[in-house]
Amino acid sequence: MSIQPTTESPPAPGQVGAAGQPPDVAPRQRWRLREAPAAWVLALPFCLLFAALTLWPVLQSLFMSFTDTTRRDLRNPFAVNVIGFDNYATALSDPTFLQAARNTAYFVLVGVPLTLIAGLAAAVALDKGINRLRSFFRLGFYTPVVTSIVAIAVVWRFVLQPEGLLNTVLGWVGITGPNWLQSQTWSMPALIMMAVWRNFGTAMIIFLAGLQSVPASLQEAASIDGANGWQRFRSITLPLLRPTVLFVSVTTGIGYLQFFEEPFVMTRGGPLDSTLSVSMYTYQQFGFGKYGLASAMSYLLFVVIAIVTAVQFRLLRKAD
Repeated sequence: MSIQPTTESPPAPGQVGAAGQPPDVAPRQRWRLREAPAAWVLALPFCLLFAALTLWPVLQSLFMSFTDTTRRDLRNPFAVNVIGFDNYATALSDPTFLQAARNTAYFVLVGVPLTLIAGLAAAVALDKGINRLRSFFRLGFYTPVVTSIVAIAVVWRFVLQPEGLLNTVLGWVGITGPNWLQSQTWSMPALIMMAVWRNFGTAMIIFLAGLQSVPASLQEAASIDGANGWQRFRSITLPLLRPTVLFVSVTTGIGYLQFFEEPFVMTRGGPLDSTLSVSMYTYQQFGFGKYGLASAMSYLLFVVIAIVTAVQFRLLRKAD
């Protein structure tokens, strides 16, 4: 008795298979099930490193902010006392911490807009105005970003000396320049100048990428309708750059809220705490062995960064 082979044709498109699913769905699901273990095996080293080196320290520091941990508790960490929000209350009632917070707010509110304006102006110049040596200017504007802060500090200390380059140039026009780094009034503006000069190159590169994505046809149509350069920039370029402005504003704001290197290298927070930042004051508390208080200050700064970032997204995000 011979068995005749069956010749079943595959289901037509739109028909369902034996399992009640389209014929291409079940194999895809089986493939995903087979690939999932391999994906987790490949991701496991990162997950372990992230948990050990990032997640656990963050959770430990958060717990530490609610304790009275100091340097003497390192040998016996289980002897610390949970004191609730006392560290946060101590930080918020500390006049030096409040002064550092005001200095940081001043640095951010002045430095971020200046950095964005300088970066956008340089990007527009490189995109439209400068035709020769464009790569040279890009390299020159971006070089401070990748230069060591120590080298930058040496240059700017020379520039900001009482008889330095800046005061010499001001003297040419009859202005007597101050002792920039030793003045309570001018030390913070001096650090802001240095920070803007050092960081606007990053904003320039990002803005330049955004400008090159603006359709030239829109510019040409507006030009034909009689719009001048400023009108085209205000009505076409800036609205299309809104996502880019948001990204640069958020990243620059986060960096400036954590500013530490400038006062640490240039002024050590002086004179009379006029350039002391929250990050630098927190660093000092860690140095004094007040780990619980320093952790609380760190999380206060984290909350402020989260709030400022949320406000920036609220104001600058692209309308739906």
